Amino acid sequence: MINATTHFNQLPLSQRIDWPLLCLWLALMSIGLIMVASASVSFAALTYNDAWFFAKRHAVYMLLGIVLAMFVVCVPMSVWQRYAGHFLLLTFFLLVIVLIPGIGKKVNGSQRWFSLGVISIQVSEIAKFCAVVFFASFFARRYQELHFGWQGFLKPLMVVGVFVGLLLLEPDFGSSVVLSATVFAMMFIAGVRMLHFLLLIVIGVGGLAAVAVLSPYRMQRLITFLDPWADQFNTGYQLTQSLIGFGRGEWFGLGLGNSLQKLFFLPEAHTDFIFAIIAEEFGLIGAIVLLGIFAALILRIFNVAKQNLAAGKMFPALATFGIAILFSFQVFINMGVSSGLLPTKGLTLPFISYGGSSLLICCVLMAFVMRVQWELAGYVPAVPEIAKTPRRSLVEAAT
Repeated sequence: MINATTHFNQLPLSQRIDWPLLCLWLALMSIGLIMVASASVSFAALTYNDAWFFAKRHAVYMLLGIVLAMFVVCVPMSVWQRYAGHFLLLTFFLLVIVLIPGIGKKVNGSQRWFSLGVISIQVSEIAKFCAVVFFASFFARRYQELHFGWQGFLKPLMVVGVFVGLLLLEPDFGSSVVLSATVFAMMFIAGVRMLHFLLLIVIGVGGLAAVAVLSPYRMQRLITFLDPWADQFNTGYQLTQSLIGFGRGEWFGLGLGNSLQKLFFLPEAHTDFIFAIIAEEFGLIGAIVLLGIFAALILRIFNVAKQNLAAGKMFPALATFGIAILFSFQVFINMGVSSGLLPTKGLTLPFISYGGSSLLICCVLMAFVMRVQWELAGYVPAVPEIAKTPRRSLVEAAT
């Protein structure tokens, strides 16, 4: 344990809240509500005879997310760490029963949802949060096993394998990639041996590549990605329409509400491809501004993780680092797919895309980070220069 003593800092609640982090979070949710309303208005009017159908539902999910966040922010870190194993078992249970016909809801060939009356919950979103909490707890407690032996390396690898296997059965390749990358990054920060880490990368990349190549429809997506214009009215239709949206936007866009691609040209305009509508309506400048807001949010979360690491708080440090990586990969993949940088894969843009489960879990993740910052602000480490300690020795000191 770190020998440095700490003392309680009697700061009022208003000074413990990370206001820049909170403002960035609320800014993204506000942009999301506006863009869902803009991108879905024509589709909602035709399908549900209500132009604001999706905007209203998104607003309800926002309110539910805020209520859920208020609950999460009241739960101490010690509780999350103590029951991390229970969250893992709960996730496995949900990932199994969602595959049972009649229990799980199938949409577009994928069985990923539980239908709870007026709302549907996507299990893979719950799995992301539970995985971050569990692996942060595991790596904080089992550092010796992780660093010095094969057993500590193989245990989390087996758990990730079960996670990925169940997600691929739904199938949900995008969430499998994001979750795997997040856990691997957490293992690196926790101090896994470099040989093990390189082996991990080879296994992960090789396994996911094999899944993509051996699956006919995923292989077709890869072929289409290389030249979407070769089959622009069939397999390349969605990507080419997205790229047309980017082209229309030019520097400053067509203006809010003036997108043409959302008029039944671009499928999933208010969900997975909403970034293309943002680029069309606000242009390159608008897309860069949104990317900058995401970058500021993610860097702020990384800073919270760094501060906790410096204070020797391994569980919250690893968990917040995992959340930052999770957001980073999901933003990168969504924007990469919309702009033609990556093969087509269904992943929402955090806080922006329409999708109740995604928005709720994103709010939970942000509330978790706010709680970490809240607890950290109550304590001031007596030896701040520990932040300059190298990664390996810092982890060793904290454990």
